[in-house]
Amino acid sequence: MQVVHARCCGLDVHKKSVVACVLVTDPDGSVRRQVRTFGTMTADLLALDDWLTGHGVTQITMESTGVYWRPVFNLLEHEERTITLVNAQHLKAVPGHKTDVKDSELTSGHNSASDRTTEDRGKPGW
Repeated sequence: MQVVHARCCGLDVHKKSVVACVLVTDPDGSVRRQVRTFGTMTADLLALDDWLTGHGVTQITMESTGVYWRPVFNLLEHEERTITLVNAQHLKAVPGHKTDVKDSELTSGHNSASDRTTEDRGKPGW
């Protein structure tokens, strides 16, 4: 599996919380994973921004239902970061995928590796 983004994050956004999973690929190919949960108030989202900046994250993928993603997107958007919003219904189709932490891990995993072709992106689970 080829690494596309060495420092990426998957976010599972809810009304009162954001679960973040950062994946950092080291030069030797090993992957470090860190998961944290943040609130959705402005101070919490700024703390999330600082945490992501501290890890050098350049790619963020968010999963959200409804409009809860909007303030998160607005506060995390920077020139040096790309943010992608994915359809939560597509991720829910993945078997065994049940918790917020697993949601954020799966979302970040889609970000870090290119084990699927571009044709797969329109299919459930991409």
